Amino acid sequence: MADSSSLDVLIEALRRLPGVGVKSASRMAFHLLQHDRPGTQMLSRALQDAAANVRHCDRCNTFTESPVCQVCMDARRDATKLCVVETPADQAALERTGAFRGYYFVLMGRLSPLDGIGPKDIGLQKLFDRALDGTVTEVILATNFTAEGEATAHVIGEALRQRGLVVTRLARGVPAGSELEYVDLGTIAHALVDRR
Repeated sequence: MADSSSLDVLIEALRRLPGVGVKSASRMAFHLLQHDRPGTQMLSRALQDAAANVRHCDRCNTFTESPVCQVCMDARRDATKLCVVETPADQAALERTGAFRGYYFVLMGRLSPLDGIGPKDIGLQKLFDRALDGTVTEVILATNFTAEGEATAHVIGEALRQRGLVVTRLARGVPAGSELEYVDLGTIAHALVDRR
C-alpha cells in the first residue's frame, strides 16, 4: 500500500494491547477507519485523557484521578483488613464481587528474579510500612496462582508473620458450577488439600 505510514503506526499501536497480534490489530484498524471514524476520534481522546489524568493512588497504588482513590477515602471500610493484589485490574475484580470491605494494597507487579524484578521493584517496603502502621491485623494475600505469584505471596507472608501479623491466602479449588471430570488435576489436588 502506498501512503500507509499512519495506518502502519495505528496497527503497531494496537498490537501493544495484550493478546492482539498483527491480524487482529489490522482488523481493528481497518474497521475503525472504514466504518467508525467517530469511534476513532473517541478512542483517541479517551486514551489521551486517561494517559494525562490517571495516576496511582498515593496510599494503595490503584488507578485514580485523585491523589487518593475512593476506596482508600471510604471511612466505612474495615481498616484492620488489608488485601494485597498484583495489579489494579486484580483490585477492580475483587472490588466488583462486593465480598471484601477492607482496604487494598496493589503491588507494582510480582517478584520474578529471572526477569530482574525484585522487592524494590514491586514496592514491598511501602506495603510493609502500610501493613505495620498499627491498624492492620490481617493481611490477605490475593496474588495470582502462578509461580511468580506464589513466590511473591510466600516472601510477603513470611516477612509479615515474623512481624506478628496474621497472614492469610486466597482459597483455591474447584470453581462453582463445574464438573470434576473437566477440572484440571492441579486444581482438584489443591481443593483436596485446602478442604474445609
